[in-house]
Amino acid sequence: MRATAESRADAGADSRHQGGGAADSASVLLVEDEPGIVDFVRRGLEAEGFRVEAARDGVEGHRLALSGRFDAVVLDLMLPGKGGLEVLEALQRARPAMPVIVLTALGETEDRVHGLEAGAVDYLTKPFSMAELVARLRAQLRALAHASSSTLEVGDIEIDLLTRKVRRGGAEVALSTTEFELLVFLCRHEGEIVTREQVLASVWGYQHDPGTNVVDVYVGYLRRKLGRPDDPAPITTVRSVGYRLGSSG
Repeated sequence: MRATAESRADAGADSRHQGGGAADSASVLLVEDEPGIVDFVRRGLEAEGFRVEAARDGVEGHRLALSGRFDAVVLDLMLPGKGGLEVLEALQRARPAMPVIVLTALGETEDRVHGLEAGAVDYLTKPFSMAELVARLRAQLRALAHASSSTLEVGDIEIDLLTRKVRRGGAEVALSTTEFELLVFLCRHEGEIVTREQVLASVWGYQHDPGTNVVDVYVGYLRRKLGRPDDPAPITTVRSVGYRLGSSG
């Protein structure tokens, strides 16, 4: 399945509004066998300042992904030579900190779950908007940069990753271990809509049934603990999709 003409139009109109940043000069490996999508993604990312190299099959993609030359990987799942999941699992073992965003025509929940469980940090289903791919790449590269820091800050929320203490507006907030991990995940995806599947995979490791409401329950706990009578917690529910912490802009 090819990226649509509408997606191509989105690239020019929308992605320019995403804003720049240090991630713009990052080096991205694209592993995709369809020439039209390779051209579409390469031109779109290069227009945003990324450096892009492409591999047309899983064997070459695997070799390049392990070379240490790239800051992030955009990976198709259906590849000749070696499947995308196999490449992803090998990369997760060898370079677990490498952000991998999966591109796939497989839109079923089970397929997305397999990609996330194998180590992908995010996924996009074809056809996709270039603006969304750019935004998600930037978000993952920011998260990677923040991972080396001992603190996270989103608005008036401060998290000390070493002491595991949380403050909002200077006041300490007592969180359970799971609440803390959920808040860290949301903070590292500040302004980004995250699905319940993504949260389950990252915070619970999919030890729970994907149909469970555990994510909604724990988001409720966080809202109550972080909220104040005149200032609710900055966690937005995106109906039928998931949640977002902080502003989308």
